[in-house]
Amino acid sequence: MVGERAYWLAWSQVKGAGPVLIKRLYDHFGSLAVAWEAEPSELLQVEGIGLLGADELVGSRSRLQPADLLAEHEAQNRAFWTPADADYPALLFDIPDPPPVLYYRGPLRLKTAIAVGIVGTRSPSAYGRRWTHRLTTRLTQQGMVIVSGLAAGIDTEAHSTCLQHQGQTVAVLGTGVNVAYPYKNKQLHRKIAETGLLLSEYPDGTQPDRTHFPRRNRIIAGLSHALLVTEAPVRSGALITARLANDYGRDVYVLPSSLENPTGYGCLALIDQGGQIVLSEAHLLDSLGAIPVITPEAAPPDLESPLREIFSAISTEPILLDLIVQKTQMETGTVLAALIHLELLGLVTQVPGMQYQRS
Repeated sequence: MVGERAYWLAWSQVKGAGPVLIKRLYDHFGSLAVAWEAEPSELLQVEGIGLLGADELVGSRSRLQPADLLAEHEAQNRAFWTPADADYPALLFDIPDPPPVLYYRGPLRLKTAIAVGIVGTRSPSAYGRRWTHRLTTRLTQQGMVIVSGLAAGIDTEAHSTCLQHQGQTVAVLGTGVNVAYPYKNKQLHRKIAETGLLLSEYPDGTQPDRTHFPRRNRIIAGLSHALLVTEAPVRSGALITARLANDYGRDVYVLPSSLENPTGYGCLALIDQGGQIVLSEAHLLDSLGAIPVITPEAAPPDLESPLREIFSAISTEPILLDLIVQKTQMETGTVLAALIHLELLGLVTQVPGMQYQRS
């Protein structure tokens, strides 16, 4: 049986199907496997697909074999997730255009901790570096995951400080995850791969391209519960990330800068536009304290195996049957029988698209 993972990969290879459209297909059909078999008339019901677009999607789709494509891709790329995989970051999947394929290196998995994105200029002042170090230190000491882009300047300061304090950090790259860029961050790249997480939507071996870096900013924003801009000029990728974070409903915090510091004018503009000003380390922590930490819901203590394991794999958000099978590593028949039992107990509800959620 071809799983949902293969269809996320296959749709990412369909001409004319970008991350926004693929997410809309998933939301409409409840499964990309179902969307793969949809007729042009059914595809027309999806926002953004016109008559010509539906025919082009079907034509491009017909030239691909999802199972073969997956086998070939797994052979060529060491490690990647799709939204059908249990370790794909749930917070990232909530944005309108999550990467259908996310390549990774590193042991860190984003499950329960609060993730804070820290971004800024590649040419920071001593003030910007000092306060990035101070704020990152306090956030790391509080057990928060630091997310940034491994660029020179503020990104490097945030990652390095986090590692100095034995914290966990995520670097979102505009290259393949096996490519260190900038090259002077090669050792930092290696250390993050050992203890944290390197992420990219680009396959292994992809070299730097100026178009990749603005696109990766949405991943930084999507992974973060909150975003902190410590120093940025008016024209800055950090400001793009801040606008995206705001669009995604994330809190945006901004370190104020001097009027005499051009590399901080973007921060002043963000504050003027409603960004939350940071007055001290304690002030930032107090503000972040309102963000809830996501914790796994416990299964009722009287459930026996395998009901307990399967119930623990399900949350209040719908989850595909294929994903439950992957998370529990059980046979499909065993999972289906347990789901029926859980439904009879009133603990689980089936929703369209072979999805299940807690009642």
